[in-house]
Amino acid sequence: MTVTGRICDDALNSGFAGIAQQPWLRGKGISMKYSEARPGRVFVIRLEHGEILHETIETFARINDVKAATLIALGGADKGSRLVVGPEHGESPPFNPMCHILDDAHEIAGVGTLFPDEDGNPVLHMHIAAGRGESAVAGCVREGVKIWQVGEVILQEIVGTAALRRHDPGSGFQLLEP
Repeated sequence: MTVTGRICDDALNSGFAGIAQQPWLRGKGISMKYSEARPGRVFVIRLEHGEILHETIETFARINDVKAATLIALGGADKGSRLVVGPEHGESPPFNPMCHILDDAHEIAGVGTLFPDEDGNPVLHMHIAAGRGESAVAGCVREGVKIWQVGEVILQEIVGTAALRRHDPGSGFQLLEP
């Protein structure tokens, strides 16, 4: 059974799930969608030098029939790895992504989610922080983060959900539909 819902200001003001007791949420135009799911299998994954993070995880998900998951990752990203570091202009669509290319090996730590697109293909949405020396950058891995030496990922499967990523024509994003 999947439990779904929507929380908005009306629900907040009526005391829905105790959320109305959080004064920082009242009158903020909060409108979120949610569904309830359960934890499934846990996979401990080691990525090898040269593997592309999102491609390897999406392939792993297809092979192991993982439909949805949360992930944490750490390790190294190699020179030439590409991160999406924001839109050029965030005010209105189209949102043209800005890309940052790593100039050398970096240490990385990241979190993400994996859900299928409308065709059932697994899509990883993961953001990482990458640091070298005293500089750091954070961004989305979808442009291609190449593993330097080793990467470690803990993948926690989510079961009992029909959530998917649906194309939103207004923003151009594949938005999560819980």
